[in-house]
Amino acid sequence: MAEAERFPGHEHDHAHCVADALAAAEIVCRQRGARLTDLRRRVLELIWESHAPIGAYELIDKLSRAREADGEGGRVAPPTVYRALEFLIEQGLVHRIESRNAFVGCAQPEHPHRGYFLICETCGIAHELEGGALDADLKAKAREMDFEIRRITIEVAGRCPACRRPGGQARSRPSHAGEHA
Repeated sequence: MAEAERFPGHEHDHAHCVADALAAAEIVCRQRGARLTDLRRRVLELIWESHAPIGAYELIDKLSRAREADGEGGRVAPPTVYRALEFLIEQGLVHRIESRNAFVGCAQPEHPHRGYFLICETCGIAHELEGGALDADLKAKAREMDFEIRRITIEVAGRCPACRRPGGQARSRPSHAGEHA
C-alpha cells in the first residue's frame, strides 16, 4: 500500500524544491520551444522559495531589492513581472491562487492538470493536490450539462498539521527552510 501524501511541514527544506522546480522548468520550456529568460527564471525561483502564495507586488519588491543589492539599480516595472507570470502560467509552471491574488509553483508542470489546493489559513502554505476522482467527476458533470471547462481551480482553506499542534510554530508567511516569523 502506498504511503499517503503529507502536507509540507514548516521545517520543510525548500532548497531541493527550488532546484527541482528550476530544472523541470528548463526541461519543459526546452521541450515546448519556449524561452525561460533570466527574469522568468528568477520570478519562478522567488515563487518556489516558499510554499505560500506570493503576490505580484511582493515579487516586484524582491526583484527590485535584488537589483539594488547587485548594483543594477532601478525598480522592476510591474508589467515586466506580470508578463513573466503570464508566461509561467501558460507553461504550467505556476498556478494563480484566486482567493489571494497570488501565485504558487506547480509541482508537476509536465502533466496537464487542474489546480486543487489545500491552503493553511494560519501560515499560508499552499499544497497542490492531484485531482484524480474529483477531476473525473467534474469533467463528467460538465459533459452532462454540455458545459465546456476552460479552467478549474479549487482552493480548500483550513489549518495544516503544524499550525494545529499545541504550541505549534504558527507563522504568518513561510519563507526559507528553518526560518520562523
